[in-house]
Amino acid sequence: MKTNLPSIKLIFLLLPALLLLSFNCGSNTAATTVIKTKAPAPFNLITEKQFNDLFPQRNAFYTYAAFIKAIQKISAIQVKVSRHSISSYQYTRTDKTTGKSAIVRQDADWKTATPDSTFTVDYGNFCTEKDVQTNKKELAAFLANVAHETRDGDFGKYQYGLIFTREIDTSNTYIAPNDAYPPVAGNRYYGRGPIQLSYNGNYGKASNFIFGDKNILLKNPKMIENDPVLAFETAIWFWMTPETTKPSAHDVMIGKWQPNATDKAEGRTPGFGMTVNIINGPVECNKGDNRSMNDRIGFYQFFLQKLGVTDPNCACSCGKMMPYHY
Repeated sequence: MKTNLPSIKLIFLLLPALLLLSFNCGSNTAATTVIKTKAPAPFNLITEKQFNDLFPQRNAFYTYAAFIKAIQKISAIQVKVSRHSISSYQYTRTDKTTGKSAIVRQDADWKTATPDSTFTVDYGNFCTEKDVQTNKKELAAFLANVAHETRDGDFGKYQYGLIFTREIDTSNTYIAPNDAYPPVAGNRYYGRGPIQLSYNGNYGKASNFIFGDKNILLKNPKMIENDPVLAFETAIWFWMTPETTKPSAHDVMIGKWQPNATDKAEGRTPGFGMTVNIINGPVECNKGDNRSMNDRIGFYQFFLQKLGVTDPNCACSCGKMMPYHY
């Protein structure tokens, strides 16, 4: 469970830039633009038999078909994130099936803001951005983390991933103050899905990126535990999306992220251990060897073997890494 606060070939039409339509809505501005986009590569790193072999005791909710469908759906999305200071954002979401872009979040003070940073998250890059060996290592790392998040059974055994669709204890609301993604009364934002998405901030942001509307998951968080495709989409979303101070697990596993001076001083290094820090750092990192972290590492090493790849220079532990400060 995360502690950070506020987952058949497709052929897409490439459309030229033809239309620009913008309008005002309250304090925000929305825009629609038709742009050229690149079709995502077909996902062929794992067969249904391999998936079933990795998760022999899985809940019937978690199927290979749902996983592949989730990859296909979220691969059609890319989001441009523009940030001013650390608190003012504009998100421009592109649907690559139509080529249309729209501003799906623009904070109230954005009109006077000049972006300090801008980057684009292309969800079609999930386990497809690099060579086959690197992509398989990323897939093993992703599956290892979701296996741990949803595991049942004895630690040290790796057939018990993808069991739980939600947290066992649902009494905690997992609500935190968040101006952009305030909780909706009566809802609980406890861990759901393969990555156990938690807190209203994550639900709202995932909804913003996946649907283009923050309110869908803020108002209906149980959708994640009832729709297996959406459940996997939220896990991929979390894996692929950087936070204000944290890189994405995707960028770590493909070697794109490199530690800055602060990261180095706090013991953060590229490798599988950083994905643990991103997902559950305050609970599992900077604590030496511990059961939960070692379970993730065990899943990773087991899945690497099953997928026919190795990671001989893996910095697998986060035992000496400082977690990120929120």
